[in-house]
Amino acid sequence: MKKLNSIAELKAAVKEFKPVLDLRENHTDAIPDKRDILVCGGTGCTSSDSLQIIENLKAEIEKAGLSDHAMVHLTGCFGFCAMGPIVKVYPDNVFYVHVKPEDAAEIVQSHIANNQVVERLLFEEPALDHQKVQKHEDMAFYKKQLRIALRNCGHINPEDITEYIANDGYLALAKCLEEMTPQEVIEEMKKSGLRGRGGAGFPTGVKWESASKNPAVNGKKFIVCNADEGDPGAFMDRSLLEGDPNSVLEAMAIAGYAVGASQGYIYIRAEYPLAIDRLKIAIAQAEEAGVLGENILGTRFNFKIELKYGAGAFVCGEGTALIKSIEGNRGEPIVNKYFPTEHGLWQAPTSVNNVETFGNVPAIINKGADWFASYGTEDSKGTKVFALGGKVNNVGLVEVPMGTTLREIVYEIGGGIPNGKEFKAVQTGGPSGGCISARDLDTPIDFKSLASIGSMMGSGGMLVLDETDCMVDISKFFLEFTVDESCGKCTPCRIGTKRMLEILDKITEGKGTLEDLDKLEETANTVRTMSLCGLGKSAPLPVISTLELFRHEYEEHIVDGKCRAHVCSALKTFKIDPDKCKGCTKCARNCPVGAITGEKKEAHVIDTTKCIKCGACMEGCKFDAIYAE
Repeated sequence: MKKLNSIAELKAAVKEFKPVLDLRENHTDAIPDKRDILVCGGTGCTSSDSLQIIENLKAEIEKAGLSDHAMVHLTGCFGFCAMGPIVKVYPDNVFYVHVKPEDAAEIVQSHIANNQVVERLLFEEPALDHQKVQKHEDMAFYKKQLRIALRNCGHINPEDITEYIANDGYLALAKCLEEMTPQEVIEEMKKSGLRGRGGAGFPTGVKWESASKNPAVNGKKFIVCNADEGDPGAFMDRSLLEGDPNSVLEAMAIAGYAVGASQGYIYIRAEYPLAIDRLKIAIAQAEEAGVLGENILGTRFNFKIELKYGAGAFVCGEGTALIKSIEGNRGEPIVNKYFPTEHGLWQAPTSVNNVETFGNVPAIINKGADWFASYGTEDSKGTKVFALGGKVNNVGLVEVPMGTTLREIVYEIGGGIPNGKEFKAVQTGGPSGGCISARDLDTPIDFKSLASIGSMMGSGGMLVLDETDCMVDISKFFLEFTVDESCGKCTPCRIGTKRMLEILDKITEGKGTLEDLDKLEETANTVRTMSLCGLGKSAPLPVISTLELFRHEYEEHIVDGKCRAHVCSALKTFKIDPDKCKGCTKCARNCPVGAITGEKKEAHVIDTTKCIKCGACMEGCKFDAIYAE
């Protein structure tokens, strides 16, 4: 698009582009003359051929001679990842799930050409006795959500800046430049109550104020976006960058204006190629449009953004390690008596915020601090994005007001536990978070409440566990990750996490003692108090929380030699039910050590002294005659 040389030209462009979104924002039950078809282009759906769905839809529309009546658009993540790939048709507001490339012809012929909704591709809502529903607002998954950070994801094309501008894009930056002083911007952020969404929860406005008050070094201050999202199962920041990169760019420019910085860096993992590609497109388009770079909107405010790639080290998500990595040094946390807002990147004042934090900023500026602060709790304002995963029916990306309870997320938004299993725990905060049991399911989600029950907000990972999960094994899983990702700089984290993992290995192998539990607890507390950085200090939380809530499972492993979830293979005993066994001999043939004997058409027997507990027999039995206890 042409360069916008003034704020007046930006406002004119917003009015010019507004009609682009009319079909998506003005829903109707009447038969429309034109339609917009939106297809999810997030990582999950693209891996399931959503880009081919787009191509097939375009081809079918052209073949049917409907090019003047329907347009297909790429968009970001709709959030309902368990149902992907997702296709939405506007203005009828029809939500199709589990769409395949071969479904394109039917969607075009039935829905677009003949106004007949494709019933088989609609979502079946469990809360309505599995009734098929057309609209997303009728789905329990969306009813309690409030999208602020994710407001544009699934609504606009992330590769087309005109659609971002059409939805009031860059008006927040223009408002700051035209109507507000840097200090007024900072005061608005402080008033909003926005706290960092990367885990620590530091007040964003206070951080910006600190950076603004400290003198520049060699004329430089910096804004850094932490996009090094490395938690297992977390995809909040990646999805936001893939679905709405311009909101982050605009927010960084606003932050730059507020603190007096002209340079920004986005530190992002090289293993997120789709997010990187969309950021590159967004930066190039923003510079071309004159809303980024030199003399933004003719105001003489300059702000440039560069991408810096991380190699996948989890520790580089820690602020000081991230800064060292951008500088070209080894990514290690440092003991610094100064905050980065005093001496950060190349010793200059630096404000580091994560992706989701930035995602909220334009909405706060446009709608006001009071509007944002009206959501959430006294301690935690606004909304929080979670990557809801694990043993839950509705896996996906969820944004809810702070103060929403865990029970609401798991059972209403998440749709409960699959296959009629019992809820056991939910782990929040990724590998650095604690587990929360059923007794605390009614805890409101905010920084203070989660900390009070031994967990943490973290960046927003939320893993639901059921009765088939072993809590000792879960602790071991996260600790294996922490040991592997430790930078090794400080002894408590480098050695302490390894000692904890060794103890957990002993317990899951049936070789643990009750004294090991005392050693495990003592070591965990030492690592928590003595580690250098926040990642090391929080690494023992999965162990500490499971020891407190599920100590009986640890004791069962040690005293009884049993894993109630039948997860720890060393503690399994495989048996054959003689009433179910047909004597087909398949298990005997599959056993690598010859531990199974029996005649044809007679019940077989497992010699437990020979059994290596590989499970090959149980996996191959089509009569479900083999079980573990």
